[in-house]
Amino acid sequence: MRLRPYIHNHDFDSIKNWITDKRTHAMWSANHAPYPLEKNTFSDFLAWIYPKYGDCPFVATTDDGTIVGFICCSINYESNEAMLAFVIIDPAHRGNGYGREMIQLAAKYCFDILKANTVQLNVFTSNEKARKCYESAGFKERHTTPDAFAFGDELWGRCNMFLDR
Repeated sequence: MRLRPYIHNHDFDSIKNWITDKRTHAMWSANHAPYPLEKNTFSDFLAWIYPKYGDCPFVATTDDGTIVGFICCSINYESNEAMLAFVIIDPAHRGNGYGREMIQLAAKYCFDILKANTVQLNVFTSNEKARKCYESAGFKERHTTPDAFAFGDELWGRCNMFLDR
C-alpha cells in the first residue's frame, strides 16, 4: 500500500460513492463535510479546512494504483501532535487490513515527515469496527466524551485515541 496526495480531479469519482447515506456520512465527517459529496462542494470543503486546521488529504492505493482509502493529516505545532481525520476505506475493500495499513502509513508520515511526537484521532463509540481497526494499528484510548454528537435521535460518544512515537 502507498499513501499519496489526494488529487481532486483524478480521485473524487472513486471516493464519492463510498458515502452512501447520511448516517455513514455523519460517522465519517461528523457532518463537517457537505452531504451528499459533490465534486465542487467537496473541493471547496478541502480548500476551507487546510487554512483553518491544516488538514492535508491523502489517498491510500494498492501497489497497482487502486484507490482504497482516504485520510487527512494535520499537525498542531504548539503541542506537536498530529491529527488524523476523515478516515474512510472503500466498502468493497474493508476487512482486508487496508484500514490498519493506511492508519499505520499515515502515522509514519506524521512521525517521520511532520516530526510529531503523538498522533491522535477521534472515533465515535458507536463505530466499533473503526475503533478496533485503530487499536490494531497501535492506538490507545485517551478519553471518551459521552453524547458528543447527535444524529437523529441517537447520541454518539467520541473517543479520542493516540499513538506516541
